[in-house]
Amino acid sequence: MQIEEKVVVVTGGGHGIGAAMCRQFAAEGADRVIVSDINEDAAAAVAEEIGGIANTCDVSSERDVQALVQQTIQQCGRIDILCSNAGITTKGGIETPDDDWQWLWDVNVMSRVYAARAVIPHMLNRGSGCIVHTASGAGLLTEIGSAAYSVTKHADVAFAEWLAVRYGREGIEVSCVCPLGVATDFLDHDDPIHQFLHATSVLPEDVAHCVIDGIRGQRFMILPHPEVEEFFAWKTQDYDKWISGMQRMRQKLTRAKKKKKAA
Repeated sequence: MQIEEKVVVVTGGGHGIGAAMCRQFAAEGADRVIVSDINEDAAAAVAEEIGGIANTCDVSSERDVQALVQQTIQQCGRIDILCSNAGITTKGGIETPDDDWQWLWDVNVMSRVYAARAVIPHMLNRGSGCIVHTASGAGLLTEIGSAAYSVTKHADVAFAEWLAVRYGREGIEVSCVCPLGVATDFLDHDDPIHQFLHATSVLPEDVAHCVIDGIRGQRFMILPHPEVEEFFAWKTQDYDKWISGMQRMRQKLTRAKKKKKAA
């Protein structure tokens, strides 16, 4: 799908990857860019910068997501591209509180379900459309420091995959973006695990460029870090060996974290 003269909706568009995507869509000639974010001021600032439309939306609420889609159709006549980009994370393993698990599930997974429910009937009626999920390399590999993030991003990838299989022959293109470290507020520079990700991190603008290329190329999997494809291939070729390698990495990073605390 081409970007020029398209109506694009980006959730989580007020910050980080989402803001970079909004700017890039505008620069590439999109007709309208709807900057949606739970932070009204952040959405308004990006929308003003690019000549877009701000929309305040809590993606964990199906009512809000339905309203976002309906308001955009009323204002712009259609939605060509919907980017389910909003996402959150938290640290922790099995001790992570149930409320945090639910929070990540609602934002990282159910928001994608709500968006699909709202926009797919519209796209099917028009015979075309594109849905983009901003998932994570953690959805293909894992996130050592966060069980809830890893699990919900695996689900994010799985749902995008299902949408592609189900609707790909009915005019709806689906893409899934799976970066590793990105230089946003997600990265905690005091955490050795995140320091490891930061070492190979890319800018949000780099991700946005990859998204544009991926949409134009009709690619399902968009990988801003090419090494993710190599790691994923290794994982599928010898799962036990991959697990062993990740165990060693975790042990190394955990030791580094303990040393830092002791210092």
